[in-house]
Amino acid sequence: MQTDTSFFGHPRGLATLFFTEMWERFSYYGMRALLILYMTASVAQGGLGFDVGTAGAVYALYTSSVYLFGLPGGWIADRILGQRRAVLYGGILIIVGQLCLGIHGLPFFYLGLLLLVFGTGLLKPNVSTIVGQLYSMEDRRRDGGFSIFYMGINTGAFLSPLLIGWIGQRVNWNLGFALAGVGMLIGVVQFQLGSKHLGEAGLYPVKPDSEADAARQRSSLIYGLIGGAVLLGLPIILSSLGAIQVTPSGVADAAGIVLILATAGTFGWLLTSNTFTVVERKRFAACLLLFIASVLFWSAFEQAGSTLNLFADRSTKNEVFGLGFPSSWYQSLNSMFMIFGLAPAFAWLWIKLGSREPSSPMKFVFGLVLVGAGFLVMIFGALRAQDGTLVSPFWLTLCYFLHTCGELCLSPVGLSAFTKLAPARVAGLMMGVFFLSISVGNYIGGRVASVYEMFSTVTLFGIVAAFCIGLGLIMILLVPSMRRLMGGVH
Repeated sequence: MQTDTSFFGHPRGLATLFFTEMWERFSYYGMRALLILYMTASVAQGGLGFDVGTAGAVYALYTSSVYLFGLPGGWIADRILGQRRAVLYGGILIIVGQLCLGIHGLPFFYLGLLLLVFGTGLLKPNVSTIVGQLYSMEDRRRDGGFSIFYMGINTGAFLSPLLIGWIGQRVNWNLGFALAGVGMLIGVVQFQLGSKHLGEAGLYPVKPDSEADAARQRSSLIYGLIGGAVLLGLPIILSSLGAIQVTPSGVADAAGIVLILATAGTFGWLLTSNTFTVVERKRFAACLLLFIASVLFWSAFEQAGSTLNLFADRSTKNEVFGLGFPSSWYQSLNSMFMIFGLAPAFAWLWIKLGSREPSSPMKFVFGLVLVGAGFLVMIFGALRAQDGTLVSPFWLTLCYFLHTCGELCLSPVGLSAFTKLAPARVAGLMMGVFFLSISVGNYIGGRVASVYEMFSTVTLFGIVAAFCIGLGLIMILLVPSMRRLMGGVH
């Protein structure tokens, strides 16, 4: 069979998925750029007037939940919908959620966040899974394909803070959120039009091995729906009866417990279930170590929308050559570095190295050290801002450059590694597991924002830098063992 090379040497279907992910990220990164600023802005400024502690809790809850729901989203796609329909339905939910946020008021605000969580949980892991299905396991273009796909992510992430951030901060917060919904609408339309180029990738759910397996799937679905209804409905009922008081911080605390249980339960099942072979369970053990590294990386990296966003808004002189700009524009730096050189350079580098290409665990080490180095830079910026001086944009710019290099070592490589290590029958679920690591990292990063006013930024940034660089150095010692656990998967 002839290899499809019609999209920059890659399958034509990659272009469809590139633009789908681009518009989904346009929605998400527009949200991330505005969310904590909107919540902490006064009511007179059109914001919600939350204190930083409450805003940090809500931010942590939202940004962790959009990735946590990748777990059920992957399972639903594997067993019921197929990845393609999951992407379509998820996109529609995101559109409605953004439009809800376009209406001012707390009920619409929380409803919008809830719909965005469900929508992103369906779309995000499954569009990545379809990318993996465009390539055979032996195709050396696979990592390069994910790097190109990652450029779609960063094109959306580059444009959204510039457009949505400007409209949100300079015109109207809610109008900025609504614009993000328009972008997702464009993404859904082009996905439907371009699906013909995907072949059978993501078209069908995994066929059960037996009738008994099908019965277990139906039971799991029923129990899952009941559990979800209880989890969402019980707090609402108890709150309406006055039995408990539901607060954003309380819900965020409960979400932290859910994340711990979800992680323990998922890996407990993967590592002990008799439905997997010994080789598969060893690969899951490698995934667990990569998962831990990914959690710490994202807990640092995703502070771009929380502590670094607050530092940009409160402690940085936001102007270049005398021209001012919204603080949310710093959110575009990471993607700007990606698009204008770093992403294609890294994609070229991995191919050029050939057999000398670093293993996935070693790339994770590079990612951790680089994200820690970014916070080392911010310590010097924070020292200059201690007396209330607004510091140069240089500090955040250099920090985001280092974070971008670290992200390219870890994130597209993590996506690729988890698709290669996962058996086909749980491919969507394992992609959800990778996004669970981002969920836990986002949660930790958001909760750090809750204590932004309690500690000096020097202390805060120093702790983050020490943890990331320290784990990176420890992980170097574990790389040989991890490669053995991966069972021949590079």
